[in-house]
Amino acid sequence: MPSPDIDLPEVVRLARDLIRIDTTNYGGGRSQGEREAAEYVGAYLSELGLTPQYYEPVPRRTNVSARIAGRDRSLPALIVHGHLDVVPAIAEDWSVDPFAGEIRDGMLWGRGAVDMKNMDAMILTAVADIVRSGDAPRRDIIVAFFADEENGGVEGSALVVRDRPEWFEGATEAISEVGGYSISVGERTAYLLQVGEKALMWIRLVARGRAGHGSRFHPDNAVTRLAEAVQAVGRTEWPIELTTTTEQLLGRLAELSDTDAATPDELADTTGAASAFIRSTLRTTANPTALSAGYKHNVIPDRAEALIDVRVLPGTEETVLARIREIVGDDIEIEMVVRDIGLEVPFDGALVEAMVGALGRHDPGVPVIPYLLGAGTDNKALATLGIAGYGFAPLKLPAELDFTGMFHGVDERVPLDALVFGQAVLTDLLRTY
Repeated sequence: MPSPDIDLPEVVRLARDLIRIDTTNYGGGRSQGEREAAEYVGAYLSELGLTPQYYEPVPRRTNVSARIAGRDRSLPALIVHGHLDVVPAIAEDWSVDPFAGEIRDGMLWGRGAVDMKNMDAMILTAVADIVRSGDAPRRDIIVAFFADEENGGVEGSALVVRDRPEWFEGATEAISEVGGYSISVGERTAYLLQVGEKALMWIRLVARGRAGHGSRFHPDNAVTRLAEAVQAVGRTEWPIELTTTTEQLLGRLAELSDTDAATPDELADTTGAASAFIRSTLRTTANPTALSAGYKHNVIPDRAEALIDVRVLPGTEETVLARIREIVGDDIEIEMVVRDIGLEVPFDGALVEAMVGALGRHDPGVPVIPYLLGAGTDNKALATLGIAGYGFAPLKLPAELDFTGMFHGVDERVPLDALVFGQAVLTDLLRTY
């Protein structure tokens, strides 16, 4: 349960408590596990009089969900979900202990403050606001907290939708992370609402050669061969390809920025700190993220490997994979480690109107514009059940804060007042939609 620090808003206490539970996910099945965090969430839901359900398909990879009955149960249910795991943090690179949940300069610091224990706390306290008031949401609300999202949901949401689809019975839409936050566009402010996600391909490049002594003349070197392939992939400039969502996004940026920006990248640059995030939505990205080879300084290994994080626009997966094969050449093997779908849903309809309306009631006059997430969320797993997913973790942020740059970065932090704002907007949405 939340720590009894009454001077802090409840949403801040919950987010801080969750940050202090180390749920580091190293990928490939190596993780601290989410069990303690799931039990914390379950205990909070139980205190509200709800009945949490747990599913742990892999030891310590715990998922938890609960349903809040709506006033009109004939309406389709809405899923509001988050993930409990976080990516690793190298403590010596941080200004604070990444798992201490420190509060400094009006902000909550720690791994998960941005991705996504902030939203987890906002979901829980929004539900609490409604339940404690004696009211009920308009429709059934299903809250779910997944394991293993940072590894593509392989041991989390993918198994939940396969083995516990009844958790989501009657639901047609879902909201989760990486949308609803504010950005600066020139001298103006806007909110991004996420209506799509790029497809995911995590690949491994494998180069083979001949083992030998490090001192010899040895042209058949797996490390050299791999290095050449990695450089070729990492230096490739992928062309801009627009979707319905990114065309809408660029159109709105052109209206809001009031500049002479003409190209898609120039328009993306009008968003300041968010520009790298926006640029990634306009094209394929293929970033080398890890290298592995050898075991001793004077031994040439016969195998070298690299991990490449490839994110592509929905529907272009095979074309991009074929291009990568051309880039690395026939001597390099390509292994698919994790692959998942891309998504794109329309920026219209009752739920979009409700999210835009909720933001407008709490920050009047600020436009809301659609965008395509360059990364991915557990909405991909729910899509296999026919559920349309959106990104809506509402945060009103200071213009100088590089919020998007802190995803998987150093010194994650979120303003306390942004958490309070997000809780209020979510409560409004869940009560009225």
